[in-house]
Amino acid sequence: MPFELGRPLGPPGNRAFQTRVLQAVLGLLERPEGPVLEDFPDDEPAGAAPEAPLACPVSFPDAEMDAEDQLVRAFRAEVDGLRNWYDEAVRRRRRTTADTTGLAPEAVADFIAGFARGDEPDNPLTDVSLGAALKMASEDLKAYYNEAITAQPGGTTDPVRLEEWFWGETVAARVLNEVRKHCQGRAGRENQMLGSALLVPRRQLHRFDRIERPTAGPALRSAVRRSAFGPAPSIMEHPPTDAALPMADVP
Repeated sequence: MPFELGRPLGPPGNRAFQTRVLQAVLGLLERPEGPVLEDFPDDEPAGAAPEAPLACPVSFPDAEMDAEDQLVRAFRAEVDGLRNWYDEAVRRRRRTTADTTGLAPEAVADFIAGFARGDEPDNPLTDVSLGAALKMASEDLKAYYNEAITAQPGGTTDPVRLEEWFWGETVAARVLNEVRKHCQGRAGRENQMLGSALLVPRRQLHRFDRIERPTAGPALRSAVRRSAFGPAPSIMEHPPTDAALPMADVP
């Protein structure tokens, strides 16, 4: 199947295309001999362009503090600002992929933030190593962001656009890069693997090569708002509540 990894039937929400794929698969069972290896003739349809830019409801603190603490505070504000959209996504889809750790999104964010500060937090998972728990938490974090943003009106399910949005326009991406750098400075094969490719895709590392981290004060606030990725994402002044939340026709 010439589709994105994790999409064996093609793009989500395209029932006609997915039905064609299933019919082609089931048709293979009618062949008199096997095994049968056959390519699906069509590529996955291109994702529709969203009606509005993807937006993160971010609130940045005004107090002056060191760069690391400022980044972590902005990260937690970003996570909190997406919570209503994530809850709406779970309500509509009746499932989530942001739960491999079994931790709430806020607990996942706090766990990752500990590494971004240079600490070594306690392992919240008893059945895996600390490094494995960090990797699982990073995947939960990305799933949380993607599910929340696709629940917004005009949200997209195109995986390329979602990846570009996450790594190019969120504070969470910068936090994961800080965690990656801390892992590179720690001994042990697991830490080195996390620092080399497991936390930040190599194809996205070029974004962070341009970042010059300020030390403190107003310059920091300006840099966090501006970011090395270009203009800051749009800011929702009033994130939706459970009682009044715009609906989007996103699968």
